[in-house]
Amino acid sequence: MPSLALIHTVPDLAAKFRPLTARSLPGWTSFNIVDESLLANTVRDGMLSQKTTQRLGNYVFSAADAGADAIVVTCSTLGGAVDLIRPLSSVPLFRIDRGMAEAAVERARRIGVLATLAPTLAPTSALLQDCARAEGKDCSIVPMLCDGAFDRLSAGDREAHDARVMEGYRSLAKSVDLVVLAQASMAAALADRGVETTVPFLTSPELGMAHIATQLASI
Repeated sequence: MPSLALIHTVPDLAAKFRPLTARSLPGWTSFNIVDESLLANTVRDGMLSQKTTQRLGNYVFSAADAGADAIVVTCSTLGGAVDLIRPLSSVPLFRIDRGMAEAAVERARRIGVLATLAPTLAPTSALLQDCARAEGKDCSIVPMLCDGAFDRLSAGDREAHDARVMEGYRSLAKSVDLVVLAQASMAAALADRGVETTVPFLTSPELGMAHIATQLASI
C-alpha cells in the first residue's frame, strides 16, 4: 500500500488529519512527523530562516527514506520552504494550503487572509496571488492578524483562541468577498462551532487533502 507522510508543527493536527487522510486517500497508509520547534523558531525569528528550511528538508528526505510515497506539510507558515524543497524531493511534496488557495481565487476577487501568526500572512498571500496569476485573474488580497490568538492556543486556551479568530473574521468580512483561514489550526474556530457567517470562509485541511488526492491520482 502507498504511504503518505504528514509533517506537522502543531501536535493536535496529527489526530485531525488521520480521518481526512483515510477519506481522501483510501487504500493509503500514513504516518506523522511532529516538530513544534520548526514553527516556534520561525515565530521567534519573525521569518522563515535558512536553518529552518534546511531542517524541514531533512524531515522531507527522512520521510522519503522511511517509505513515504508522498509527503504533505500541514503548516502554512512553512509554505515557502516547501516550494524550495520540492525540486529536491524524490517523492511528490505538497503544502496543505494549495487547494484552499485555488478554490479561493475561483470563487472571489476580494480575498481576506486571516492568520494567528504574522509569518503566515506573507506566504499565504503570495500563494493566493500565484494562483490568481495562473488563472489569469486579478484578485486583491487583504491580510489580517489575530494578534495573541496563537499564544492562547499554545497555552491550552482554545476558547480564547477561537474567540479571537471569530472576532477577526467578523472584522475582515466587512471588506472582502471571502475569507481564508491561513493556518490549519484555525479551522475548528469557525467550521466546528456553527458560527453565523456573513461571507464564505475556507479552511485548508479538507480542501488541501482533496487537492492532494486529485494530484496523486493524475501521476
